[in-house]
Amino acid sequence: MRKFFALCLAGVGMFGLQAVNAGDLKSGLQVDEYPPAFYVTDVTGPAAGTKLCYRCQYGARPVVSLFVRNMDENTTKLVKELDAVVGKNKEKKMAAFVTVLSNDPDAQEKALKKIADDNKIAFSPLTVFENTSGPSNYKLATEAAITICMWVDSNVKVNYAIKANELNAELIAKIVKDTEKILN
Repeated sequence: MRKFFALCLAGVGMFGLQAVNAGDLKSGLQVDEYPPAFYVTDVTGPAAGTKLCYRCQYGARPVVSLFVRNMDENTTKLVKELDAVVGKNKEKKMAAFVTVLSNDPDAQEKALKKIADDNKIAFSPLTVFENTSGPSNYKLATEAAITICMWVDSNVKVNYAIKANELNAELIAKIVKDTEKILN
């Protein structure tokens, strides 16, 4: 009977721990979900000035897709580091793109071009989406300042939902390391 009681207490304790983790912020496509098409306006990529679907163009390639609400200093550092990973993995056809969510996409153009030029972001197009909600089928949380989905073979392998002011050097390093999960 004591063993049964101890097991019950352990089960209640584990359930309590799960409840604590259940409140974590979720945003974007989760692991094992399929990334659907969506259109952005390319600002700094090869199709600058046009509306296109990078998700469609990249197909089954290993892709890092970032949805950001603001290109602050830490977000720019993250993009720069991910861009370097993409450049080093051309032979694996790795790709990345950044989607700035904005109700005024035209106002973003000059700033994004400057960020790309100043930071030598060459392999990851900076784009804008024409509202702050993002593509509805991506389920982006309004509380997430940055949502990152990494996929390969049209299957999400990595997801990050980051609140404002949570991105730091340690988290940037972890995100960059996680690109390995789509490069196998």
